[in-house]
Amino acid sequence: MIKAGKCIIFSAPSGSGKTTLVKNLVAKKELNLCFSISVTTREKRVGEKEGTDYFYISKEKFKKHIELGELLEYEEVYENLFYGTLQKEIDKLLKHHNVIFDIDVEGGIKLKNIFKTNALSIFVKPPSIKELRIRLKSRAKDPDRLIKIRLDKAKQELQKDKDFDYILINDDLNLAKENAYQIVEQFLNNS
Repeated sequence: MIKAGKCIIFSAPSGSGKTTLVKNLVAKKELNLCFSISVTTREKRVGEKEGTDYFYISKEKFKKHIELGELLEYEEVYENLFYGTLQKEIDKLLKHHNVIFDIDVEGGIKLKNIFKTNALSIFVKPPSIKELRIRLKSRAKDPDRLIKIRLDKAKQELQKDKDFDYILINDDLNLAKENAYQIVEQFLNNS
């Protein structure tokens, strides 16, 4: 098995497929990956589980984590919707595992700057904004108003792809899974 202590950072605009790719990699036991569970102030979606998908907390509790310096990184991703990474959770996981992050673009850049060469950052890119709109609508998780906000944000995020170690275009999910596995395995085995 691959030794512990490295970070794999997946970032992308909402709807690009990063969560699907991350879940696929976590299932590959030989990679010794453990999922970083973020804290968020957003509402739980249907099918999501506390402590599995996110730690769902109030805005007040989130601000207390900021005040106490307990977050490695945090971001107000959308108005009044905060996401962050708890330092103590990551420290605990890194002792025995490699940690994989499914995180917004700004958070991914911050984590890469924190972990430097001990981290691999991958930007998952949709084939086009048009395809991204189709994906967001088809998953039927957000109202049209929020889909428009996500698409506007995606246009800005796509300009930051060069801040990542790899750009992985997700236009064929099976091929993207294969490519993600090869990139991650090579990084974990080469040091």
